[in-house]
Amino acid sequence: MKILSAILAFCLASTLAQAQLYNTRSGFVGFYSKTAMEDIKAENNQVFAVIDAGKKNLAFSLLLKGFTFPKQLMQDHFNENYVESDKYPKASFSGSYTGDVDLSKDGVYKVVVKGDLSLHNVTKPVETPATLEVKGGHLLGVAEFKVRPEDFDITIPSLVREKIDKQMTVRVRIDCTTK
Repeated sequence: MKILSAILAFCLASTLAQAQLYNTRSGFVGFYSKTAMEDIKAENNQVFAVIDAGKKNLAFSLLLKGFTFPKQLMQDHFNENYVESDKYPKASFSGSYTGDVDLSKDGVYKVVVKGDLSLHNVTKPVETPATLEVKGGHLLGVAEFKVRPEDFDITIPSLVREKIDKQMTVRVRIDCTTK
């Protein structure tokens, strides 16, 4: 009887552990710059994200060529001249969050996300407030933070420097489910 109880406990624990892994392949990351001369908007809806709610870890990965811009010329310059997406095709984030999230109860939970953002072959720490929302079996994450292109060795030519804000606003939205 003890062996049967141990096996059932192990199976239940394994199931619960797996149920705490949430992921998506259609997350969203957008970045924005607003200056007196020009507004820049680039969005990517092909973001792979994984949240391990049991360990409070999370990771994102995206292809830089997945960003779309309102103007094709901006998109071409972004890929060819700035992020050099043929040479450095991906951006990623890996980190953890603090704060309590009750997966058994729908609600919005404030957390702090801390980790490493890798872009253009440079990795920098990022820490930002975020929310995780439990809703009908989904785990929805929302965050916003700022990055400076030069922090990632991205050079902005002086000819267009006044058209691009010194700090880009980055917005992240993900809707993850267990699988």
